[in-house]
Amino acid sequence: MNPVVGELIYYLESNLSLFLTSWKDKAVMSETDIHKEKLVLNGLTMFELIKNSMINPIDEEALKSFAYKLAKERVEANINIGEFIYNVNLGRTEILKYIYRSKLDHDQLDPIFEEVNRIFDLFSYYAVSKYTEIKENQLQEKIQYIDQSHQERLTILGQMASTFVHEFRNPLTAVIGFVKLIGNDNPNIKYLDIISHELNQLNYKISQFLHVSKKELIEKSENEVSLLDLFTEITEFIYASILDGDVKVHTNIGSNIYITVNEDEIRQVLLNILMNSIDALKQRETDRNIIIKGYNLDNQIIVSISNNGPAIPKESLDTIFEPFYTTKEFGTGIGLFVCKKIIEKHGGSISCSSDSNLTEFKIVLPYSNAS
Repeated sequence: MNPVVGELIYYLESNLSLFLTSWKDKAVMSETDIHKEKLVLNGLTMFELIKNSMINPIDEEALKSFAYKLAKERVEANINIGEFIYNVNLGRTEILKYIYRSKLDHDQLDPIFEEVNRIFDLFSYYAVSKYTEIKENQLQEKIQYIDQSHQERLTILGQMASTFVHEFRNPLTAVIGFVKLIGNDNPNIKYLDIISHELNQLNYKISQFLHVSKKELIEKSENEVSLLDLFTEITEFIYASILDGDVKVHTNIGSNIYITVNEDEIRQVLLNILMNSIDALKQRETDRNIIIKGYNLDNQIIVSISNNGPAIPKESLDTIFEPFYTTKEFGTGIGLFVCKKIIEKHGGSISCSSDSNLTEFKIVLPYSNAS
């Protein structure tokens, strides 16, 4: 052993109790820390690792193992990582101080100073990395638990909604049927068309609840339809709402754009987005516009529905397609969720972008050979 190293080790061992006491007195340790009794023992272990490194190269696996052990203890104690690093660096300062006080030749102490700093840096790296890893794993476990709980609540809510709407739909179907019979027998009765329209709207809302309450949408046959004809039919159906909202609808869809879809389900999606757009435009004083586009791009059908209503906040854009999220006073928050499910079932995607000039819902659907 190098005589200088031997003399230094003797000096450090002679002052070990002073070193540990000084470090303990300055260390930050919460009274609620479940591992606070291990403070001195951990300091002694680190001291031994440093002392042994002056004789033989540091055992990095042993250092890593010790760092991992302390990281787990700090996680269990639920303390801030800053407190832990402060105590580690305090230990570094105390050891370097006692090495300096040995009054040995500084030129011979320089490599020892460097090695001690390297060991503490390595120890901090291992400890913080492990601490972060454990914390991230805990966070992921919590997120998974929250997601699972959320799904369970949605399942229960879906079952309740399904039972309710089935009970509600039976008499509604009868009312719709009798209104139609009355209209056939007495075509001159006023307001029957309005009553029929409102009943159909109510039936449409009930269908949304039924979609949410089921794990998968009901499989129905698909057929090829003209996108222009589909929008023409829908805008005629909601003409009263367009007129009442003083909205101008601008349509730019090629007559050769076709989509192979379940027509009823896609009609539901487009109707929902258009009605939402009309509602949003009510916040404008004048110049209310809805722009509908349909075109073929890179062998995909793009359907764009835009309005010049107020911008949707960024935080709302991130959750706008989540179930039961709504900004409407009497909204259900299921319309766009159902739209997303339907579009994804058709192998497509739906997104929303919004700024102060325009809010756009963009639907991408697979290419149809007829287009």
